[in-house]
Amino acid sequence: MQRLNVVLTATASDSHTWNLTYLELLLREWGHMVTNLGPCVPHELLLRRCREIAPDLVVVSSVNGLGFSEGAVIGRLIRGSAELARTPLVIGGKLGTGVEDQAAESERLRAAGFDLVVTDSDGLGPFRDFVASMSMKATR
Repeated sequence: MQRLNVVLTATASDSHTWNLTYLELLLREWGHMVTNLGPCVPHELLLRRCREIAPDLVVVSSVNGLGFSEGAVIGRLIRGSAELARTPLVIGGKLGTGVEDQAAESERLRAAGFDLVVTDSDGLGPFRDFVASMSMKATR
C-alpha cells in the first residue's frame, strides 16, 4: 500500500473541529500523511494550500449541514485549477439539513467534481474503501 498525502478541510462556514480531528487520526492510523487545514477554511486558502502541497487526495468534512451547498463551490474550484483538476476529491458528513433530496444533491456534488460523496447515513465504509483503493492503485 502506498502512503497518501491528504489535505483535510471543512467548508468555509463550518466551525466544527471534532470531525476533522477524528478523520485526521483515522487517516494517520491507516498510514497516510495528513495536512489538516482546520475549520472555516476560506476558498482561497484551500486552493492555495492544495496547490502548494499537491495532495494525492482532498477530503472535505461537513457537520453544519451546508455541505451540499458549499461543497459544490469547492468542487468547481478544485476542478477549475489546472494543477488540481485530476486530484481525487471526497466530501462527507452531515451534508444537509434533512429537507433536501439527498440523492439529487449528492449527484450535484458529483457533477461539481467530487469522486465520492458520503452522507452521514452511509457510515465510514465507502470512505475507507475509497482510500484503500487509492492506496493500492498508487503502488502499481
